[in-house]
Amino acid sequence: MTERPPLAVYVHWPYCARVCPYCDFNVVRDRGQAEQAALVRAIIADLDGQAALIGGRTLVSIFFGGGTPSLMDPAWADRIIAAARALWPSAAEGVEITLEANPTDAEAGRFAAFAEAGVNRLSLGVQALDDEALRFLGRNHDAAEACRAVALASAAFPRLSIDLIYARPGQTPDDWAVELGRAVDLGPEHISPYQLTIEPGTAFDRAAGRGRFSPPDPDTAASLYETTQAVLGAAGFDAYEVSNHARGAAARSRHNLAYWRGEDYLGAGPGAHGRLSVGPSTIGGDRLATQAEARVGAYIDRVRQTGLGFAQGEALDPRAVAIERLLLGLRIDEGVAWGELAPLGLGPAAPVVAGLAAEGLIVAGEQRLLATRGGRAVLDSLVAALVPDR
Repeated sequence: MTERPPLAVYVHWPYCARVCPYCDFNVVRDRGQAEQAALVRAIIADLDGQAALIGGRTLVSIFFGGGTPSLMDPAWADRIIAAARALWPSAAEGVEITLEANPTDAEAGRFAAFAEAGVNRLSLGVQALDDEALRFLGRNHDAAEACRAVALASAAFPRLSIDLIYARPGQTPDDWAVELGRAVDLGPEHISPYQLTIEPGTAFDRAAGRGRFSPPDPDTAASLYETTQAVLGAAGFDAYEVSNHARGAAARSRHNLAYWRGEDYLGAGPGAHGRLSVGPSTIGGDRLATQAEARVGAYIDRVRQTGLGFAQGEALDPRAVAIERLLLGLRIDEGVAWGELAPLGLGPAAPVVAGLAAEGLIVAGEQRLLATRGGRAVLDSLVAALVPDR
């Protein structure tokens, strides 16, 4: 019997109370209950339609992202979770169910209800523990609210992750080390520090273009990255991915590992992406890249008309699959198997591999290719060197 790959399910909830100036995700301002209820029905129907497409799988994770899914009615999360569990049997180790949340007092008051609905891991968008920085980032909470939310989340959920943003204008490595230390003291088992990037078309892009602020220079950004590794490493966190640190293997995000390991993930909700094996031999079989209709109304209509949220899926050829595996696999400490890179002509004996290994940027083992800590710090350049014609 052919082994079927495990399945991670991503649910995109696009609504936000406000749109942060750095955000380039598919988000909209919060709207009325009627549209949201219709979206819940569409998401559940989309899950059902995609289940018919991919066949039987083992469910390992559900991730509610956005947007701000902590704004949704917890009863709706319960319905979506129940629908997914009914469609696919759960993994023996259980299903990791993550909800992204903002740490406002209003949303923190709903944590217990989400836990009762089945959410067992919270990803909390703290972003900063400095009120001035939070105002700059356009957040609608302050540092005190963030600390209260962490305490409530720790009591409500078995697992907790917090997000932080660094490389803010004027930030120094010493300032960042103090802030990271405060975050560690809050007690989360998982911390995701992301370097601030100025994405095209965002409010920050326009503000930077007008000269209202400048992000740190590359040397300062590199120092901030090294500070991140040093402080969190000393506190017992493993840097298992470029921007993700966990206290032990059990604290690692099972859902995000599905992305980085090249496993299957299904996307439901407006603009959600997916990667699905649909061929007769699903391990190494046909790989379908899906993207749902981005606008809420268009997504609801698409599901109503076709039973699926995406207009069509793109079949990825073996080279495209291998490039994606390289890009994502090198982000994590376990790397990527050589067999998955065969379409790129990469192997332990390839001259480019030997050269990069000599520079200390990669480790070319017998079975797997891994990026070193130094290699992960310059990952884009590393991948460009390995596949210059991608």
